[in-house]
Amino acid sequence: MSATVTREPRSRILSGVQPSGKLHLGNYFGAIKQHVERQDRGDCFYFIADYHALTTLKEAEEKDLAVAAKNKQFAPRSARQILAENVRDVALDYLALGLDPAKATFFRQSDVPEVCELAWVLSTVSGMGLLERAHSYKDKVTRGITPSVGLFTYPVLMAADILIYRSHLVPVGKDQEQHLEMTRDIAGAFNHAFGEVFPLPEAVFNEAAVVPGTDGQKMSKSYGNTIDIFAEGKPLERAVMGIVTDKRDLAEPLDPDTCNVFALYKLFAAPAEVEAMAAKYRAGGFGYGNAKKELLAKIDARFAPARERRKQLERDPGLVEEVLTAGAKRAREVAQITLRLVRERVGMHPRPVS
Repeated sequence: MSATVTREPRSRILSGVQPSGKLHLGNYFGAIKQHVERQDRGDCFYFIADYHALTTLKEAEEKDLAVAAKNKQFAPRSARQILAENVRDVALDYLALGLDPAKATFFRQSDVPEVCELAWVLSTVSGMGLLERAHSYKDKVTRGITPSVGLFTYPVLMAADILIYRSHLVPVGKDQEQHLEMTRDIAGAFNHAFGEVFPLPEAVFNEAAVVPGTDGQKMSKSYGNTIDIFAEGKPLERAVMGIVTDKRDLAEPLDPDTCNVFALYKLFAAPAEVEAMAAKYRAGGFGYGNAKKELLAKIDARFAPARERRKQLERDPGLVEEVLTAGAKRAREVAQITLRLVRERVGMHPRPVS
C-alpha cells in the first residue's frame, strides 16, 4: 500500500518531532514552518516523541562525554538530563515559532500511555519481513550500530502514534515516506483481521527543498553542519560566515545555482530579492563575504521576534508545562476512545475511559 498525497483542509493532521538536540534551519523549513501553517487548516495533533528518543539516548550521552573529554569546562549530562532538557527546548521552540495551543493539540508522547498498548496490539499483526525492510533500521545496522528491540520495532510505535488518533494526513519529508507506507500496511492488516477501525493515513509531502548545511550536504545534526534557529550574535555570525564556498577572486562572477549561501538566501528572501542577489552574483565584484552578510541579516531578521518570545517563555517554565499537560489531556481523550474500540474488536474487555 503506497502513501499518496492529498490536501484536504479539515482532516486530522498528525506529526511528531524527536527531541534530539537544538532545532536548526533544516528542521524549520523541513517541518516546523509547515506545522505552524497547517494549524489553521486542520485538526492538528503535534507531539514531542520522547519514547522514540530513547532509542538514541545512549548515543547522546556518549557525545556529551566525548565533548567533556576535550573541554574540561563542559559538564557532561546524564541521559535523564539530556532527555528532559531536549523535550523542554523543543516545546519552547515550537511555541516561540508560532504554534498556538488553542489551535493545535501539542503534547509529550509519553503522556499518552495508550500509544504503547496500541503498539503491542499492532505488533501482533506486523510481519517481521516488513520491519526488516525498514531503511532506518538497515542503515544503522550497516553503520555498525548494535540494534535494540526498540530500534527494530520503531515503525510499529510510529504506526501507533499515527493510528491512535485515527489521523488522515501526516506531513513528512520524502525520507519518511517508507514509514508512512508501513503504517498503512499495519493498519490494513489490523482492519483485515478485526474489521475496519483505522483510516489509512496519507502523506503530505513538505514542499520545501532540501536545506543545505554549512558544508553543502543536507543540514543535519549528525553531520555537524547546522545553523541553529535561535542562534544570535557571534555564534550565528560564525556559523553563517563559515559556510563552505569555492575559492574565487572578488572580481570574478559567481554562479548562484551552485552556491550554498545563495540556496539558503532563497529560503528567506522575496522573489525580487532573489533575482537581485542572482544579478549581483553574475555581475562579479560582489564576493561570497558580502553574500554571507546579506544572508546573516535575513536570518537575524526572520527569527528576532521568535527569539524574544522564547526568552519570555523561558521566564515562565510553568506555562510550558501547562500547555503540554492540557494537550496530553485532549490527546488521551481521543486515544482512549480509539483503544476502547480496538479492545472490543480483538475480544478484550473494554477499559472504562478515565
